[in-house]
Amino acid sequence: MIFDKIHQFNFPTTIRFGAGAVKELPFYLTKHNLKAPLIVTDATIAQLPFFKNIVEDLRAKSISVEVFSDIHKNPVKSDVYKGTDVWDATNRDSIIGIGGGAALDVARAIVLRVNHREDLFKYDDLIGGDIYVTNDVPHFITIPTTSGTGSEVGRSAIIADDETHQKKILFSPKLMAQIVFADPQLTMDLPPFITAATGMDALTHNMEAYLAKNFHPMCDGIALEGISLIKDSLERATNNPDLESRSKMLMASMMGAIAFQKGLGVVHSLAHPLSSLLDTHHGLANAVNIPYGMQFNIAGFEDRFKKIARTLALKDENGEAVVKYLFDLNTKVNIPHKLSDIGVKNEHIETLADLAFADFAHPNNPKPVSRADFKQLYLNAL
Repeated sequence: MIFDKIHQFNFPTTIRFGAGAVKELPFYLTKHNLKAPLIVTDATIAQLPFFKNIVEDLRAKSISVEVFSDIHKNPVKSDVYKGTDVWDATNRDSIIGIGGGAALDVARAIVLRVNHREDLFKYDDLIGGDIYVTNDVPHFITIPTTSGTGSEVGRSAIIADDETHQKKILFSPKLMAQIVFADPQLTMDLPPFITAATGMDALTHNMEAYLAKNFHPMCDGIALEGISLIKDSLERATNNPDLESRSKMLMASMMGAIAFQKGLGVVHSLAHPLSSLLDTHHGLANAVNIPYGMQFNIAGFEDRFKKIARTLALKDENGEAVVKYLFDLNTKVNIPHKLSDIGVKNEHIETLADLAFADFAHPNNPKPVSRADFKQLYLNAL
């Protein structure tokens, strides 16, 4: 991988990848006669120098910019409705999502809602709502600023109900960005905790996609290469970042999101309730849970774990070695090993187990997961 030039490839959408790629945004908008984008981001990113530079570069080219950043770190339906109100009030012609998973999910959901005004959760993919996504959508551009969710290359948004905290999936091929500007320089100033948590999220995506029960050999290959890139780069990106490690992590993040069209599994179903119930950072929730979820999956899938261990260049090519690697990696990037260290208490376990069992991810796990299994996994990790 060459890190000092910009590459273009098309998988699954057009991606401009490399240091400085975001500088192409004004030219791209002008070329497509887009003069009034709504930029969707989060409140933290909206205050950062690189974001202000992006806005200034656009305005210097006589492009009218409106910024919406009033979103939760685990997005909810009302965020989407507020963003759509801004779209309606300001006469926009396109949407640019800039940020991590939360900002890109809200941006994508606003893209859907612009011309689909029934209740947002009518379009929930888990109840077949994708068939109602029939109208055109605005021109959509994504710019990732973390190396975790890979939402920039996705076709879905995960949005929670404000009251029940249950997560819904809004999905349609129409919701894929027309172009991604993947610029690793935008991730260079991420603090170590966010780098570690989002990086472990990317690793979880790749590992769970590889283990998922659905048949998709192409995703399997992508997932293994994503795991390899993270092995080479996460510790360095967290503790001593350089352009090479940041570039590898950004690529691995996109690869994980492409691979998990095959499915996810038990770790995500353990993690989602922590985010919705306790507002835990999604990447952190995955990071703490992944060793326990992988331990659960070993029996019966030893061959798959042998391939993962080989990809990680482990001396012992088995599932136990993979689990030890995950605990050791969490230590190296300062992620705690126990849920009690991130605010989970015994009194939360029953509710967490209910939410995990109701979650959409674990039906694709390589083996079935019962409510009792979820309760035990939470207790193991507590």
